[in-house]
Amino acid sequence: MFHNSSRGLFALLLMLLEWTRPGLPSPMRPICDLRVLKHFIEEARDAQAAMLTCKEGRGLPEPVTVPQTKVDFNVWERKNALEQAQEVQSGLWLLNQAISSLRASVTNTALQSHIDNSLINIFRIGKVLRSLNIQEYTPPAEGVSGGEETWRVSSASELLQVHVNFLRGKVQLLLSNAPVCYQGGS
Repeated sequence: MFHNSSRGLFALLLMLLEWTRPGLPSPMRPICDLRVLKHFIEEARDAQAAMLTCKEGRGLPEPVTVPQTKVDFNVWERKNALEQAQEVQSGLWLLNQAISSLRASVTNTALQSHIDNSLINIFRIGKVLRSLNIQEYTPPAEGVSGGEETWRVSSASELLQVHVNFLRGKVQLLLSNAPVCYQGGS
């Protein structure tokens, strides 16, 4: 019998294999199905729930910078697709850095597994974004560019809440409105 996370991972693997179709000379087809993102959100929630029940790892060794999750829809809609993509990519980069820092401070193997899934899913979201012709984010030498709204958190539960909210907010907005998903019936 499969555990829920195993079933979800298996389903995700099947979806990704279908979309990438090894051996075809064409680039990866756009991944426009928001069920993929919903799977990542559920796994982020699972990590957050695991952290809340665990006595270990509640505090971070030092506060970490995370993306602002609040969305001002008037401001968001005035941004062009490139600006929106850069904001999401830089936020994912910040989350990757912060969750990696958390990973280094946790010794509980069950919790490490959830944190590892979060890091893997951030990588997978990057692949989804690349499938939508969104360029990979390259951070400036001094870190995130000054135009990005950020804040600092000092607890693991805050960090994982930011992760969930960022996926549910800005990532979902970007993916649900990706122009490539509305060209020619993808």
